[in-house]
Amino acid sequence: MLISELDADQLSDDQMSKLLFGGIHDDGQKGDCIFVAGSSKAVLYRLPKAVKLYQQGRAGKMLFSGGVKWDGSLLTEAEALKREAIASGIPEDDILVEDKSLHTVENVLASLLILNREFPLYKMHRILVVTTSYHMRRLHLSLQTYMPDWIEYTLCPAEDVYTAKDNWFMTDIGRKRVHAECAKLIKYVQIGALRDMEIDI
Repeated sequence: MLISELDADQLSDDQMSKLLFGGIHDDGQKGDCIFVAGSSKAVLYRLPKAVKLYQQGRAGKMLFSGGVKWDGSLLTEAEALKREAIASGIPEDDILVEDKSLHTVENVLASLLILNREFPLYKMHRILVVTTSYHMRRLHLSLQTYMPDWIEYTLCPAEDVYTAKDNWFMTDIGRKRVHAECAKLIKYVQIGALRDMEIDI
């Protein structure tokens, strides 16, 4: 079934799981860059995954994307991620920063220029994508919609406490997040902001 044909309020738990988590996995391949989308908790949950991928030699560059400043912080999401990455031993020369974007599609759009200046884009083949698992479908579709179509993606989901594939339905906060994410995803596909795709539900 196409995402555009779905109604978030009519989906069962199993269908919501398939919509957000189905077919999301890391294929183990190397890439040109590790792309990390910022969030209020990205340093806690997404950064360790990205650092591990870098340390494994999966990519030689890391791009942190996000311009929001959370909880009165003086640092944007991307700047906070960079600071903690350096503290974790990542060389500053291997870190790229995009600190203007305010949401997922802007993460992708604003990163185009950063990536083009570094690589450039026509030489890129594969990006390792890091975000929390329940957000991965939307970020992946955003990349597929707005990035050049010759670039491939290796999906490397990070897990937070409440919204992992195997536990989101166990708590109210997990349920609320997953339902809200399903609703956003469906809405953005229906209005044409993201490309449509078939989901086996």
